[in-house]
Amino acid sequence: MLKLYVTPATCSLASQIALEEGGAVYAVERIDFARQEQRSPDFLRVNPKGRVPALVTDRGVLTETPAILAFIGQSFPESIIGVPKDPFEFARIQSFNAYLCSTVHVAHAHKRRGSRWADDPAAIEAMTLKVASNMGDCFELIENTMFAGPWVMGETYSIADPYLFTLAGWLEGDGVDPARFPKVLEHRQRMADRPAVKAALAAVQG
Repeated sequence: MLKLYVTPATCSLASQIALEEGGAVYAVERIDFARQEQRSPDFLRVNPKGRVPALVTDRGVLTETPAILAFIGQSFPESIIGVPKDPFEFARIQSFNAYLCSTVHVAHAHKRRGSRWADDPAAIEAMTLKVASNMGDCFELIENTMFAGPWVMGETYSIADPYLFTLAGWLEGDGVDPARFPKVLEHRQRMADRPAVKAALAAVQG
């Protein structure tokens, strides 16, 4: 059985939604950041990076959201979450997910994880103050140039949709009004109505 290590309000939700969409049989293990469980010896044996998500498979542990989403999509090819066989179309999805991982998530992290980049409290405060504008710029790019609609890639639901839904859920907390991005907001609302999303949220909230 697959086991997914998750923490509420983190990017691990995207992988959990994908597992639900694929109809996977899996277990959820919650990691409590407030109790520093991500730094515990037991979890570090699973993922030495000390982060979620981590997906335990019968062949080993996978980390990093784009990799886990691709694995899920390839593991359940006949489901709605299955990835395209065409290399170019699959690369388009990977390009979008890589942007979410390498740019959007990093912009968000400067608010809550500024100590990764600086020790000076003034520098951390400056990074925090920059988060809203950086996140706004990221989602303006997504809204205007990257989002095809009605799903991220167009008419076909893909592994990009749970990922966008997850990160778009952080906008208000980062000081960004999601109403600025009507296509992204409508996508977020449509995703919230999906049974897989409701099941994933219920499972992680426990």
